[in-house]
Amino acid sequence: MTWIGRLAPSPTGVLHLGNARSFLLAWLDARQAQGQLLLRIEDLDGPRNKPGAVEATLEDLRWLGLDWDGLVHLQSERHSRHREVLLQLLEQTDVYPCICTRKDVEQAASAPHAGEEGPLYPGTCRERFAPGLAGLTEAESEGGRKPFLRFRVRPGVVQVQDSFCGARDFDVFQTLGDFPIWRREDEAAYHLAVVVDDHDQGVNRVVRGDDLLSSAARQIQLHQALGWALPSYAHVPLVLGEDGKRLAKRHGDTSLREFRRQGVSAEQVLAWIGQSCGLPVAKHQGNLEKLRELWTWEHLPSAPVIWRERLD
Repeated sequence: MTWIGRLAPSPTGVLHLGNARSFLLAWLDARQAQGQLLLRIEDLDGPRNKPGAVEATLEDLRWLGLDWDGLVHLQSERHSRHREVLLQLLEQTDVYPCICTRKDVEQAASAPHAGEEGPLYPGTCRERFAPGLAGLTEAESEGGRKPFLRFRVRPGVVQVQDSFCGARDFDVFQTLGDFPIWRREDEAAYHLAVVVDDHDQGVNRVVRGDDLLSSAARQIQLHQALGWALPSYAHVPLVLGEDGKRLAKRHGDTSLREFRRQGVSAEQVLAWIGQSCGLPVAKHQGNLEKLRELWTWEHLPSAPVIWRERLD
């Protein structure tokens, strides 16, 4: 079986050191397996997309020397396919319209304190409307605007088999509840789009940051509802600031664009990433072919990497 991985940046900003590390690991994984690596721009979050960000992302990837196979895929060009799968799920009653606001959910008696991914959805609209397309019309009439659509989560534990993290159990129903897969703006939400695109593009290997590990449990339920095979997952540790939080402006400018402006070479960045992955790479001597030759998953530390504002 040909290994098909993907790089999936979002054009909501410039690539930083943490992005570069995750993308390099996905590149090494695919190239060492003599597989394919696709590039998909996940540009569905329209209001947050930055002008020129797609071009800047391609420039950053090329500067690092990371290549990909085939054309660049734009998620926004796949609306009709996303909608086709949505209608299938609606027909199967795996999806239902929801007119609740975030405030409604937070104020529900059964909703706990909102976490990073939002409060537990209490299922207010789960059986509120007729099944199928009829329910959409009914929900729009009652809510006074287009509803969004939620996936009907199966109760019970979902086990994510991760080739790096091992087996991890998640109870999506108890911790998050039914989650949105279609927005009011008539556009696919992240989880539906990524599952459909991975399936259609033949992606059978997903290497990404471990902040998305719990997302895999939701995506597994979507794969199962559609009768599709699961990809193999490897969720890798993030690069964090010294405060233990994900890289942000408060940690300084760690964008690849800023490193270039400072005269830092791609080799220096690659050397730092290689060292952070446990590879015996000399400072300022990062070389993609050398990293590819040295790379094994056994080298990768399980702890997150701490950025200390210097590339050494």
